[in-house]
Order: sequence, then structure tokens, then C-alpha cells
Amino acid sequence: MQGSCGSGGGGAGEIEAVVIRAGRRSGGMAVGADRANKTDDADKEARQRGSMGNPLVTLTPSLPKSPLSLEVNGERVECLVAPQKTLLEVLREDLQLTGTKHGCELGECGTCTVLVDGVPILSCLELGVACENRSVTTVEGLAAGAELHPLQRAFAELGAAQCGYCTPGILLTAKALLEENPAPTRPEIVSALGGNLCRCTGYVKIYEAVELAAARMRGEAAEPTRESLYGH
Repeated sequence: MQGSCGSGGGGAGEIEAVVIRAGRRSGGMAVGADRANKTDDADKEARQRGSMGNPLVTLTPSLPKSPLSLEVNGERVECLVAPQKTLLEVLREDLQLTGTKHGCELGECGTCTVLVDGVPILSCLELGVACENRSVTTVEGLAAGAELHPLQRAFAELGAAQCGYCTPGILLTAKALLEENPAPTRPEIVSALGGNLCRCTGYVKIYEAVELAAARMRGEAAEPTRESLYGH
């Protein structure tokens, strides 16, 4: 074994030198990798700051506000709004009418439904500026002062509103239905409300409330049935 070590030409001293040189090389690689990781982390942090709206990062230029004049719940309203805002955003943020709710914002749940010129529309898909000089009805405009709309009263009596989040859109859709068809059948009610999703109920109470309100709006002395109130 001594001979084999001697044949290497440098003995223990040379082996030690090789180990030191290897350690330096590996240490350099580690330092380089550490610097690369730090750079990647810094880039990632910068991207995150930008995506969260860092005031130093301008993602899109702001657009000048546009004048908007429309009728909301029977009152003429004039305001300045960002042209990219949806009607939903204008109602909630600019006019402080928060009864209209944010839902999916994809036009699939019906939660944001309002009436524009008496027709149910999804306010999350309609630009506010597109409603210039049009008439908009939100859930705040249903009651006449302290007197509830027959639909609101029927929903309260039958417990048709559970958490209530989807209720404004359902009420306005039902209002449009009853104005067009004062005596809808159950299938017609189901069809009209097909675009309004409720995650709390099985919809039966909602349909019954619309039927009760329709009867009262026709002048009938209608009252909730025991089954509707108590389920038996």
C-alpha cells in the first residue's frame, strides 16, 4: 500500500491538495446556485407585487371617466363612471345600491339580475355606459316606501329567502314575469327562473311564493297554505 501511494508521486500532501481544490470547486458551485436562487426569488417577489397592484407598477392605463345619465328606481341619476365598469359595478360602487349582488360575474348564476327597461338583464355583463338614458330597476326600487312589493311579502311569509344572497335577482326576474304574465303556471315560473341559481333551497318555496304573489296581484284573497308554511 505504501508503494501504491508512492507511485502517485505526491503522497498525503497531494491528496490533501486535491481535496482542497475539489472543495473550492464545489463551494463555488454552491455559491453560484445560491445566487441564482436569490435572483429567482427576487423576480418572483417582483411579479407578485405587480399582480397585487403595487402602485409602482402600471399594468393598464387609466381611462378618463364618462358622463352617464340614466333613470334608477324612478329617479334621474347623473354621474361620472369609468367606461370599463359594468352596470353591476356602477350600481354598487358609484351609486351605493348594494342590493344587487356580485355572483359568478360570468353570467351564469343570475345573482346580479336587474331590470333594464323592464327586461331582466345580467348586470355583470352589461357595461354601465351602455345604459345611457335607460331605466334601471334594482331590488331597492321594489317596495313603495314602507310597503313591501307582493313578491317581497310572499317570500318573507313562506321563507323563500334563505341566506338571501340570490333573492334580489330572483325577485326582479319574477317581477318581470308577472308583469308579462299575471297568471303563470308552475312550469312557466320554473322556466322564467331557470337562470337564477339558489344554493340554499330546493326551489319549491320560491315557486310557491311567486304563485302566492301572483294571486294577490290579481286581486285574489290568497293566503299561504298550511303545507307551504309547515311542510305537512
